[in-house]
Amino acid sequence: MSSTSHAAHGSYPLLDNIDSPADLRTLTERQLPQLCAEVREFLLNSVSQSSGHLASGLGTVELTVALHYVYATPYDQLVWDVGHQAYPHKILTGRKEQLHTIRQKDGLHPFPWRPESEYDTLSVGHSSTSISAALGMAIAAERERTEQKIAAIIGDGAMTAGMAFEALNHAGDIKPNMLVILNDNDMSISENVGALNNHLARVLSGSFYNSVREGSKKLLQGMPGIQHLASRAEEHMKGMVAPGTIFEELGFNYIGPIDGHDVNLLVSTLRNMRNLKGPQFLHIVTRKGKGYEPAEKDPIGYHGVPKFDPATTSLPSKKPTHPSYSKVFGDWLCEMAASDPKLMAVTPAMREGSGMVRFSQEFPQQYFDVAIAEQHAVTFGAGLAIGGYHPVVAIYSTFLQRGYDQLIHDVALQNLPVLFAIDRAGVVGADGPTHQGAFDLSYLRCIPNLVIMAPSDENECRNMLYTGHLLQQPAAVRYPRGNGIGCAIDTEMQQLEVGKGRVVRKSEAGKIAILSFGTALHDVLPCAEQLDATVADMRFVKPLDEALINELAASHELLVTVEDNVVAGGAGSAVGEYLHAQGSNTQLLQLGLPDSFIKHGGQDEIRAELELDAEGLEKRIRERMARM
Repeated sequence: MSSTSHAAHGSYPLLDNIDSPADLRTLTERQLPQLCAEVREFLLNSVSQSSGHLASGLGTVELTVALHYVYATPYDQLVWDVGHQAYPHKILTGRKEQLHTIRQKDGLHPFPWRPESEYDTLSVGHSSTSISAALGMAIAAERERTEQKIAAIIGDGAMTAGMAFEALNHAGDIKPNMLVILNDNDMSISENVGALNNHLARVLSGSFYNSVREGSKKLLQGMPGIQHLASRAEEHMKGMVAPGTIFEELGFNYIGPIDGHDVNLLVSTLRNMRNLKGPQFLHIVTRKGKGYEPAEKDPIGYHGVPKFDPATTSLPSKKPTHPSYSKVFGDWLCEMAASDPKLMAVTPAMREGSGMVRFSQEFPQQYFDVAIAEQHAVTFGAGLAIGGYHPVVAIYSTFLQRGYDQLIHDVALQNLPVLFAIDRAGVVGADGPTHQGAFDLSYLRCIPNLVIMAPSDENECRNMLYTGHLLQQPAAVRYPRGNGIGCAIDTEMQQLEVGKGRVVRKSEAGKIAILSFGTALHDVLPCAEQLDATVADMRFVKPLDEALINELAASHELLVTVEDNVVAGGAGSAVGEYLHAQGSNTQLLQLGLPDSFIKHGGQDEIRAELELDAEGLEKRIRERMARM
């Protein structure tokens, strides 16, 4: 494929004339394969110049074209799960000229986003929500007596979450008119995808078969024994060639699996299924990275890509930098497991993101990937702790929200020694509001028995993980996305005294003391130089170092708390609550994330905009001092 500009005029004879799905529907079916080729090339050329998610979108080109061709969108409603695969959807729904801005500040949102387009029916970013939302929309359409058709598109990874099956179970019980499409790009069922199976899918989705099927059911209603026998015969007939029995048992009419890269087959199957009554389930098989060989061979590597040249066969090598916090965690995990055979590491399908690849290879018997099942991951950790093992649950801040009840009920209430390694805390950048780790200090701080630590650098992170691992109670270490500062790493890990901070800069002026929580310290220190302020690296959000707070409050006019978490209920709130309880008159300024969802953009760009970089912190503190 060429690496010319995504906007090169005339490169895409069909796509250049498509600004909406209505334009797409003026094409003949014979033109659709060419359109798919153009969408795929446009996607590759655009993302390679801007960075973004690639492999997932390459795999859903034909499905996206077929859906918008058959369904009368936006009147008919498509619900995309997660949204990594929705770039072709954005291209076909009037946003192709903006695609090069995706994930960038003030550019297109990385996922389907309701305020961005009427074609985006559900704002997404977290997995496994599509079927629940589509079911609600289908019930609303039935109540309003509209002719709207509702379709949810979910991947086989997202289908591993309990929420997806809860929704399937409910839909199969109340039987609304809706379609669930399983986009399967990983299950080993390729032998089922062939001419016979594609033909069967056409037959099973056709109106003749379904009218006979429904007519037979009515005829047999008065003969329960015969009806049961006929139902079993139908199941066996379909089960011989299709692995859909579980979905049939849940109350869905199952069709597939079929080739998800045959756009004309998809069109005919979707057209047949669009008007069927009750819950329908279409199983398609696709290949991540389809049409671009390097991405087909390495779909994980090409899931999210930097800028690159599509003409080459590899992504650009990253320039050597300081290790990321994820790598610091992964290395600590390996080091710790080497001396502790009872350490068990748990991840909900985030092996690469959480830095656990090396651990999974070196300690396979101590590694558990539980799939996209955060609730299960947390309670599974509780069970391991009850059994006398030392579980470490590695999870993103934004995904730990999904296991909140389990954290309270199954871990903290029972005071079990489960260590939570919370990655992607604070501002994460390009993935935007669904992924910002803005709330963890607020939602964790109120939980009894839980020790919460926020490291200021890589060495502190390592020592805090070690400290949490040795505690006989629940503990959490929260650290940001991205690289550390390159600080020296202690040869021997240090067990920190729980609830003790440290003064890292002392001012004799007695005016300002800044209490820094986490990696904000590296913006706080240059700010403090300008202000001649005392700086404390607080280390622990819970329990707080109350003695240090008392000392600083008694010797300074203004205390300033700085954190990479929402101010509401965060670490600064904890300091404020303590000062109030002591009857202190010391002035307090709490700086952190605002009471709003943080948009997407570069981490440094967002921090600067929120005035949480060194310059912004200095400005806000000076403004407060001027008012005192």
